[in-house]
Amino acid sequence: MKKKKQEYAMLDTEDGERLLQNESTIPWMEYPRPQCKRASYTCLNGWWEFATAEEGKKPNYTERIRVPFVPQSRLSGIGRYVPQSAVLCYRRTFSAPAHGERVILHIGAADQSAEVVLNGQRVGSHRGGYAPFSFDVTQYIKDENELEIFVRDALDNEILPYGKQREARGGMWYTPVSGIWQTVWLECVPKTYITDLRVSTDTQGADITVILNDGTNACGEVTLGDQTYPLTDGHARITLDEPRLWSPENPHLYEFSLCVGEDRVESYFALRTLEIKEIDGRARICLNGTSYFFHGLLDQGYFSDGIFLPATPKGFEADIQAAKSCGFNMLRKHIKIEPSLFYYACDRLGMIVFQDMVNNGGYSFLRDTALPTVGFKSRNDKRLHRDKATRAAFLSEMKETVTRLSFHPCVCYWTIFNEGWGQFDHEAAYQQLKKIDSTRFIDSVSGWFMPRRAKDLQSDVESVHIYFKPVKMKRQTEKPYVLSEFGGYSYRCEGHCYNLVGNYGYRSFGERADFEDALERLYTNEVLPAIREGLCAAVYTQLSDVEDETNGLLTYDRRVLKVSPARMQKIATALFEEMK
Repeated sequence: MKKKKQEYAMLDTEDGERLLQNESTIPWMEYPRPQCKRASYTCLNGWWEFATAEEGKKPNYTERIRVPFVPQSRLSGIGRYVPQSAVLCYRRTFSAPAHGERVILHIGAADQSAEVVLNGQRVGSHRGGYAPFSFDVTQYIKDENELEIFVRDALDNEILPYGKQREARGGMWYTPVSGIWQTVWLECVPKTYITDLRVSTDTQGADITVILNDGTNACGEVTLGDQTYPLTDGHARITLDEPRLWSPENPHLYEFSLCVGEDRVESYFALRTLEIKEIDGRARICLNGTSYFFHGLLDQGYFSDGIFLPATPKGFEADIQAAKSCGFNMLRKHIKIEPSLFYYACDRLGMIVFQDMVNNGGYSFLRDTALPTVGFKSRNDKRLHRDKATRAAFLSEMKETVTRLSFHPCVCYWTIFNEGWGQFDHEAAYQQLKKIDSTRFIDSVSGWFMPRRAKDLQSDVESVHIYFKPVKMKRQTEKPYVLSEFGGYSYRCEGHCYNLVGNYGYRSFGERADFEDALERLYTNEVLPAIREGLCAAVYTQLSDVEDETNGLLTYDRRVLKVSPARMQKIATALFEEMK
C-alpha cells in the first residue's frame, strides 16, 4: 500500500502573527527570573547573526535569527531543518552595562551543549538542554563587545535527556529542536552578591536561606509589607499573624525584598501543605490538610510557530487561563522543563503543576508501548537501561530540575519515569529524589513497569495510564490512586490542523458536538465513579493539539477552544463535589 505524502500547514498564533509582522519587536523582554529579581537587567534577545558550520570550521555568518526561538521555528526567521552534525553559531554585539562591579551573562537554555566566547576569549561551556546557566564575564567586558555562542545537539546518542524530539518526527514524536531557546541576558551585581535564594514554608510562615558568591554568611534584612526581619548568618524567619494558604482557588503570594550589603533582590513565597492521609479507608493526597481532587490536563509545551516557546510569555498565561476556564486546576508538564516565567504564571494564577522529568535513553515501541498496552506491565526494572553514562545523566538532570523548580509553590508532584521509557531501578531513583525533596508527592513510574504488588512499589502514588479500555478502580489500593493519562479523544478543527493528511489520536470524532458528548460521558460514567472508589487525580490527554496529534482541547495555533467552558465547568463541579 502506497504511503500518503504528508502535507503540513504553517500555523501562527495571534501573538506570533503580530511578531512576524513587526521585525523590530524584541521578543521575550520580560524579566526571566522572577524568583530573584534585580533592578539591573539587559536583555540580549532579538536579531543575531547566525550560521551553521561543520565541526572545527569557521562560521560564515550569512543569516540572522530571532533569539530566543529555535531555528526550526517560523518565529526564529530561519524555519528549517538543522542537521545534527552542524554547529549552530550565534553572534551579536552589545555595549557594556553601566552599573555594578561585576557583570553576569545568563543563558536561559540551549539545546544541548553550548560554548560561550566573548571578545575572542572562551568564557565557558554548559551541557544539557533544559537548564539555565551563567558566567561571570567581568574580566572579558569592554565598552563594545562581540558575543558568540556555539551550540551542538547530539540527539542521536540518547545520553542527555531529550524529551519528545525525534529526527523522524510523526505521531507522538515531534520536530527536533536545537540551539538557544530561552532568554539571553546580562545583569550587574556588586562585588559580593546573592547567588542562591531558597525558601521553605509551613502554615505559619517562611524560612529564607541566602547563599553569597564568596561563601561568607549573609547578613542583612528581609522586608515584607511594612515588616522587617533580620537576616543573620544566611537565615531569616518570617512569621505571619494571619497566614493565607495558597491554592488554585486562592493563589495568594507573599512578596518580599531582601537586602545584603549593596545587593537587593525581590522575591516571593506562598504557604501550602501537601500530605497523604487515610480518609474513609482510602489513601488520599491532600492540599492544605483536605482531600483534594487534582483535575488536570497533559501539557506538552509545544507551539505551532515557536515550537519550544510561545511567541510571548502571555502564551503561557493564555494556556493556563483556558484550562482554568474549563474547570481544571492542574497541568501535568509532560517531559519538558519550561522557563521560570511559566511556573511563575502558575504560581500567580493558581494552577497546580505535576512536573515530569525529561526522558533519555532508548525507546522501543514494542517494549515500551505495545506490550504494556495489552497487559504486560509488571517488570523488574533494576536491569533495564544499564548504560552508566545514560543513567548518570538522567539522575544529574533530575537533581538539577528538582533543585531549581522547588522554589515554586505550584509544583506539587514529581514524575520520575514515564511509560518505561529510559526507566531503570525506580527504587533507587525514588530514594534519591526523596532526599532532595521530601515535601512533594513523587510518582516513580507513571503508566506501567511496576512491581506486581503495590506495596513493593517505591512511589508515593500508584499511577496508571488508561486509553483503550474503561477507567475502573481496583477494589484495594494501598497508595493514592492517580490516573496520570487517559482520554486522548481526537477532533480535527479544519483550518487549524498542522498535518493536512494524517491524524493521531486514540478515538476520533468528526463533529464537535459528538466530541463534547463523548468527553462528558467519559468523565460522568468513568472518572466520577472512580473518585468514590479512591481516585485522587486524573490527567486528560491533552491541553492542546501538537503537530500530528489532534486530541487537544485547544488547537495547535491556540485560536480555537474545542469545548464549551460552561459545560466543562459543570463536569469539574461534579468531580469536586464527589471528592467532598
